[in-house]
Amino acid sequence: MAQDIRAELTFLPQSAQKVRLVLDTVRGKSAVDALETLRFANKRAGSDVLKLLRSAVANAEENFGVSRDDLVVAQIFANEAPTRKWRRFGARGRFKPILRRQSHITVVLRERGS
Repeated sequence: MAQDIRAELTFLPQSAQKVRLVLDTVRGKSAVDALETLRFANKRAGSDVLKLLRSAVANAEENFGVSRDDLVVAQIFANEAPTRKWRRFGARGRFKPILRRQSHITVVLRERGS
């Protein structure tokens, strides 16, 4: 049976909606192809997702003895983290809320073929 290798990135200071644009490009690819795709991603979240995927691949190689050539990105998703609510005061005593959104990213790698 195939072992699931997980890695998580929590409290990334970027909205989950923007991160999902990057995650959709690597979902279902092999780990090596996903790493190459993320190296050239033209989004700010690309570097953070690349670092997370490298960590998951290193976990698989070190802890489970699986070659990186045999790994596939089985699942990768971004959930919303708690939103920090900021405030700015406007003219005429008005209140301007600012929402600083964050996200949690989870990647699940699986061995190919099993």
